[in-house]
Amino acid sequence: MLLAKTLSAYIARQFFAWFCGVYGAMLSISFLIEYLELLRRGATRAEVTLGVLLEMAALKLPHTAQEVMPFAVLFGTMLAFWRLTRSNELIVARAAGVSVWQFLTPAMLVALLVGIVAVTGFNPAASQMQATYEQLEARYLKQSADQLSLSNAGLWLRQSEPGGGQVVIHGDKLVAPQLLLGHVSLFFFNSAHGFVSRVEARSARLDDGYWLISDGNRWQTSDQSEPMPELRLPTKFTSRRIEESLASPDTMSFWTLPGFISLLEQSGFTAQRHRLQFNILLARPFLFSAMVLVAATFSLRMQRRGGATLMVVGGVGAGFLLYFISNIVFALGLSAKLPVLMAAWTPTGISLIFGISMLLHLEDG
Repeated sequence: MLLAKTLSAYIARQFFAWFCGVYGAMLSISFLIEYLELLRRGATRAEVTLGVLLEMAALKLPHTAQEVMPFAVLFGTMLAFWRLTRSNELIVARAAGVSVWQFLTPAMLVALLVGIVAVTGFNPAASQMQATYEQLEARYLKQSADQLSLSNAGLWLRQSEPGGGQVVIHGDKLVAPQLLLGHVSLFFFNSAHGFVSRVEARSARLDDGYWLISDGNRWQTSDQSEPMPELRLPTKFTSRRIEESLASPDTMSFWTLPGFISLLEQSGFTAQRHRLQFNILLARPFLFSAMVLVAATFSLRMQRRGGATLMVVGGVGAGFLLYFISNIVFALGLSAKLPVLMAAWTPTGISLIFGISMLLHLEDG
């Protein structure tokens, strides 16, 4: 029993050390690529400094870190078992009667724990930084003044006006997909951000190219109001754009996604993207454990089956295939061609089935 605990702890340490090394290398490369891409995008904008771009690259990095983590688990596992095989440590363990499932279990448990920490602890911080990154991107690179947000207090929108002014629109009741706002307040500002006027109306409906505001009153800077039976306010917003501009799933943490999904559905919007993201996060710890099984099929017997070349080719092929399948099923899930649960859990299920079946064939077949 003591030998089993010692061996399990040793394999777990080896796996975690190689995972951290591979993960650090991948993050360094990802940060450099992202920073170079931001330099290219910001080259024609004089107001965008190198410091701003560096800040944006740093804010983007945690989101990228979540995306590359499964591949870090895959390649880290392959290198860890490659090293243990080259040093004959796994051969000695097998000769002592330790099965492949026994020395894979510690690595799988560590991968599962890493996934749980990544989803419950790292994801909230990464989503907050991603939200800040998207705000900076909209301000400096996209130069978009139109913003919106949905909360329990209703829908808030801000749109730019000809001449540099802005209009802030708030509706505390929302009926979608017709985009009919109830109890509407509009605040008009000039190009110097000075208050111009306020409109309180019974409703506002988004038509083709304008807001139709009905049964309202306008207040200028004075306290007196004037009736306003109808107002047509030009806008670039469309129902599709508003739906796509609602908080991106990448900016929502694992803990806040369920509440926001409920809010979207109560408001009449589709929550397909957010449901898919929530289930992807739920499946991620199990995906990490599945990556250990997939990596083991390429690294445990590499000395007999073609050496390091087989490990590299097999690992890269497995990573590419996982990425390809994930993108396909996620796209089908977003378009509602596949149920959300199936789209989110398919990559994990395929990886588990492939890893288990190959190991059963190679080790017990």
